This record gives sequence, structure tokens and C-alpha cells, in this order.
Amino acid sequence: MRVSAWAFPTVESIHVIALALVVGTIAIVDLRLLGLASAHRPYAEVAREVLPLTWSAFAVAVVAGTLMFVSQPTGYFANFAFRMKILLLLLAGFNMLVFQLITGRNCATWDPARATPLPGKIAGTLSLAFWVAVVFFGRRIGFTMSPV
Repeated sequence: MRVSAWAFPTVESIHVIALALVVGTIAIVDLRLLGLASAHRPYAEVAREVLPLTWSAFAVAVVAGTLMFVSQPTGYFANFAFRMKILLLLLAGFNMLVFQLITGRNCATWDPARATPLPGKIAGTLSLAFWVAVVFFGRRIGFTMSPV
């Protein structure tokens, strides 16, 4: 990665595109939870259609991100923005885990004609906030990393 003029920018571009797909598809699901998009469709249906793409894009983003990280691991780990991004990714994952195991486990029974239950709205709001912050701190990494 460090000896090739094109490897890092290519991997970084793939990482950014994959992350855009992750955040975009998660936003579709979260906005449905908040009743701001696809409100006429059941949440379970929206999630079933969108989340497979989310997971595929997330896998690509993780591989690309790992390749970038191994190019300069001590530099990345010393970077505050990188550490914040990782922390926020963990918080987003924990929020999703709580939603899947507790809050949304009976989401198939939610009536699309009624508002999403408050815990679902909270999970959607937290998810959007975490992912916006992941993007913010991810972008900050490029401005705060010391060149090799």
C-alpha cells in the first residue's frame, strides 16, 4: 500500500463508496423507523429489502478500511479522529444489537398505519447520529494524519 502510487487512493475510494452505501441504506431504515420515509410500508419489509445491501457494503468497507489501517497502524491508532470513528462504530453496532435483540424483535407485528414505538424511534435517532459522526470523524482522519 505504501510503495504503490495508486493502491492507497484506490482502496480509499472503495472504502468511501462502500461507506456511502452503508450510511445511505442505514438512513433508509432509520428514516422509516422515524416515520419520515416509506411510512406506508411495514418496517420489517423495508429492513428485509435494504439490510442485505448494507451488510455487503459494510463487509467491503471493513476490508478496505483494514487495508488502509495496516499501511500505517501506529499512525492511525495515534490519531484521535480514527479512535473516535472506531468508538462510534462500536456504539452504532451496540445500538443495532440492542434493537435487534430487544426493541425490534417483534417489529413484524408493528402496524404501519401507526407510529413506530418510541424505543424504535430512539434507536433510529441514535443510529443516524452515530453514523453521521462516523462519517465526520472518518473525514477528519485525512486532515489530521501525519504523512508517511
